[in-house]
Amino acid sequence: MLRESYPFVEDSFSRFPSQSNIYGLCQAGQQELLAATLKGKVVCFRYQELQQKIRPVAKEVQFTYIPVDAEIVSIDAFNKSLPKRGLVVGITFVKDSGDKATPFLNIYCDYEPGSEFNLESIAQSCLNLELQFTPFQLYHTEVQCDDGGRETVFLLSGHDQRIHLYKENASLHQFEEQPVERLFPELQQLPSNVLWLDVLSITGGRRLSAFGCQNGCVGLALVNQTGPEVLQSWRFQFDSPISTVLLFPLSCQTDPSAEKSVETEGYNLLVTSTIEMAVVYRDVQERGLSHPVCLSESDQWDAVLCALVIDLDFDGQKEVLLGTYGQELLCYKFQPAGSGRDGQFQLQWRRSFKSPLLSIIYLDLTGDGLRELAVLTLKGLHILQHTLTSTADLVLERLAQRVSALTAGSELQSAKAQDAEEKKEGGSG
Repeated sequence: MLRESYPFVEDSFSRFPSQSNIYGLCQAGQQELLAATLKGKVVCFRYQELQQKIRPVAKEVQFTYIPVDAEIVSIDAFNKSLPKRGLVVGITFVKDSGDKATPFLNIYCDYEPGSEFNLESIAQSCLNLELQFTPFQLYHTEVQCDDGGRETVFLLSGHDQRIHLYKENASLHQFEEQPVERLFPELQQLPSNVLWLDVLSITGGRRLSAFGCQNGCVGLALVNQTGPEVLQSWRFQFDSPISTVLLFPLSCQTDPSAEKSVETEGYNLLVTSTIEMAVVYRDVQERGLSHPVCLSESDQWDAVLCALVIDLDFDGQKEVLLGTYGQELLCYKFQPAGSGRDGQFQLQWRRSFKSPLLSIIYLDLTGDGLRELAVLTLKGLHILQHTLTSTADLVLERLAQRVSALTAGSELQSAKAQDAEEKKEGGSG
């Protein structure tokens, strides 16, 4: 694999006191990460200015009501949907008191004006909920409210083959569990424990919801958000537990060779499992799960544990990143063929780490407008930055293109003006 095509350099590595898991990393606000370790500790990672240099800082945050003998299972955070303000953090953990293990969900949110985004204050404002099931993934998504507004809610999967919904009761200043079928009718009567869930709002007031189960079942639903009403649903059975499902748009040209090439955007579903190759289902809003494209060699480095779809090379086309238990980060790019709808995902590069990859997030930690890739491994957190020389070259190249386009445009305008002037003179003569 060409090493030159690997676009990152490692900027920092923070070793954690104990290992994390696939649900253990989340973004908190614009420029911070929260990483949860199994031994009950939560580390906040950010860059800050020290001695006139931007340096990475990993600091433990003391979230209340997490006992010393607790094992954290999952963590998630979101900014409330406007016009509400504030950061909300959710942490699930299991307290082992010898004879039995008790699971909890803690939701942290500060309602004091001025403290809504202050992580230290938020960590002290806790709603402690005892659970009747072992928690798995804690996920957040926006829903449409009856009044036409938007609200962000928590969805928590558990070993009771159900998804649990937690929604804010603004008048009581707390979150409450509500029946999931009221807002998510597609997430009831599930075939097995859900290990991963993803929801994507699409055009026409609709959404796509996907889930991957412990028994290998993948579910997908197209839902009208008004109602809400399930318009169509699909299921597919794999032979091993599903580690991630990820919905993403991908635009491609209908016929790149034709003069009038039309760019179409379809929605796709990436499915990774613990044994089989990763698969992308193309145009799911129209074809459901009938058009799979395999990501070749994705099963060569043990189980795929995490995935991300982002535009890494700034060409407007998204790449697929896979992180494996076999300590590899793989990057795939879609190569259209013929009609544009068909094509395949080709492996562009891979990079080896010193321990298994658990989670990946792409965000601007340094606040310079260029995003970093945060990679959580069994040992700690790696921060990878785009190679600045090649990024700077790309910026200069794009600026040169823009200047030449503007120059050509102004030359065309002046030529047209000159023509008009000559015709005018000819007419008057």
